[in-house]
Amino acid sequence: MALTKKRKEALAKYDSEKVYSLDEASKIIKEISTTNFDSSIDVAVRLGVDPRKANQMVRGTVSLPHGTGKDVKVLVLCTADKEKEALEAGADYVGLDEFITKIKGGWTDVDVIITMPSVMGKVGALGRILGPRGLMPNPKTGTVTMNVAQAVTDVKAGKIDFRVDKFGIIHAAIGKASFESEKIADNARELISTLIKLKPTAAKGTYIKSLSISSTMSPSINVESKSIEA
Repeated sequence: MALTKKRKEALAKYDSEKVYSLDEASKIIKEISTTNFDSSIDVAVRLGVDPRKANQMVRGTVSLPHGTGKDVKVLVLCTADKEKEALEAGADYVGLDEFITKIKGGWTDVDVIITMPSVMGKVGALGRILGPRGLMPNPKTGTVTMNVAQAVTDVKAGKIDFRVDKFGIIHAAIGKASFESEKIADNARELISTLIKLKPTAAKGTYIKSLSISSTMSPSINVESKSIEA
């Protein structure tokens, strides 16, 4: 496939075969982000795990120090007594039965859904719709909790959840191209630090096999992971 002019210009600004430090890569990614909108900055980490084995599944959450730069739409499915605190914390949508009906009808125009343990019986019925979209609330990611206000605050402030895919790769959006390069690097370090803490004891050999950073429609940059691990 022929390369576009912008793609050629981006590839000319760095060596695609070279492995860069995180600080260098964070500066380059800003230079090669040429979209006419504020591109998302994404990190892909290939882990030395077998996600088919339950004891090697890597999943968790991380609060990025500089947020994601994204206006996250939050739906809180809760009982009436929790609605006020959820709204005051910044939730975009709050309710229960009416939103369950909307979701069953195909509505999923949100980024995160937070709920309470007491209503998971109703929310669980939405698994076939929410699961494939990554929207199903889960206690492990802090989205099933009695403290819905704190959960909303955390998500709005830049808390993201991640899960290794079937190929052993973690994909996560860690910021925007408009961020200063130092903030991009800080967010990436926080994610990598969290992944290292979650290393399964059953995982043998090299844990972080490769790390790359990219922006929307840009080529990816290979990043040296050993310095971050250290």
